[in-house]
Amino acid sequence: MTKITPQPGIMDIALYQGGQSHVAGVEHVIKLSSNENPFGPSPKAIEAVRDSAATLHRYPSTDHASLRAAIGERHALDPARIICGVGSDEVLQFIAQAYAGVGDEVIYTEHGFSMYPIIARMAGATPVMVSERDRRVDVDNILAAVTEQTRIVFVTNPGNPTSTMIPEVDLVRLAEALPQSCLMVIDGAYTEFVNGFDGGASLVDRFENVIMTRTFSKIYGLGGMRVGWGYAAQSIIDVLNRVRQPFNLSLTALAAAEAAVRDDDYLTFCHGENARLRVWLSEELAKIDVPSDASCTNFILARFADQAEAEACDVYLKTQGLIVRRVAGYNLPNALRITVGDEEACRRVVAAITAFKGGAA
Repeated sequence: MTKITPQPGIMDIALYQGGQSHVAGVEHVIKLSSNENPFGPSPKAIEAVRDSAATLHRYPSTDHASLRAAIGERHALDPARIICGVGSDEVLQFIAQAYAGVGDEVIYTEHGFSMYPIIARMAGATPVMVSERDRRVDVDNILAAVTEQTRIVFVTNPGNPTSTMIPEVDLVRLAEALPQSCLMVIDGAYTEFVNGFDGGASLVDRFENVIMTRTFSKIYGLGGMRVGWGYAAQSIIDVLNRVRQPFNLSLTALAAAEAAVRDDDYLTFCHGENARLRVWLSEELAKIDVPSDASCTNFILARFADQAEAEACDVYLKTQGLIVRRVAGYNLPNALRITVGDEEACRRVVAAITAFKGGAA
């Protein structure tokens, strides 16, 4: 009897591990492990969710026209070239499903988002990891890894969990050097935390093989709603829409995302508070010999003397009701990724790590 077997690559997938939410025996924990907005979603988004309850018996739109129009207005983009997904993860999955398969290669960088190799294997493609340099994407290393089989290059900008950015000149150089048979995907989940950065939209307009993805899970505080989007050439969007499920986003999620993207005042507030507290947190930790790179996101990557110290600090923080993220799985064993919370959370983190360093001295 023939045994039922999954497609090639499926059993090679290591399951994604999300940020921890609970600590056994500890109450009133502060979760700083998933880079969520500590202020929650826009009040207008919450109101939109409530209003949607009366029409939950109706199917949502299949074309997401209203949300795409709102995104287009907010970012001065053509709505026809926008696709929406269940988080930006789903848009990334569409890209791999449509453009990579068995025998193809998908490049991602050493400290890049851990979903990239998973997505590549889901499509039957071979993930190829490229080393970074001092926690920064190295364009020359990427180009050296490109072969005739390369179909997609994933770059996270700003980086997660590094928090660093690829200079625009390097992004342009990468786009110019990649063959037309290879897609360059700029994953910009943290774009809104960077002043004056368009997330790669100008590169999309310049290069036919560049795609930009964004999310509502970070600064917009809608991680629980799972809404993301992508922007690309019309020919690519037409392909991606052919593999997208017609009702992939719920009526409620669409309403919440549209209200959020139209609330400029709340976006400005969240951006300002994050920028202020991010600097304070990194500077205070640097004073006690816990350095971090200048962050372009809503988290910092705190570095310790070695893996043992990082893990010991993580254990201590949990006893204090503070959950951060170990990133050894991203080849950063001596670091902890710490979400920038509200002011109380940031002060608690600094106090706890100061106590830990003092106790360990």
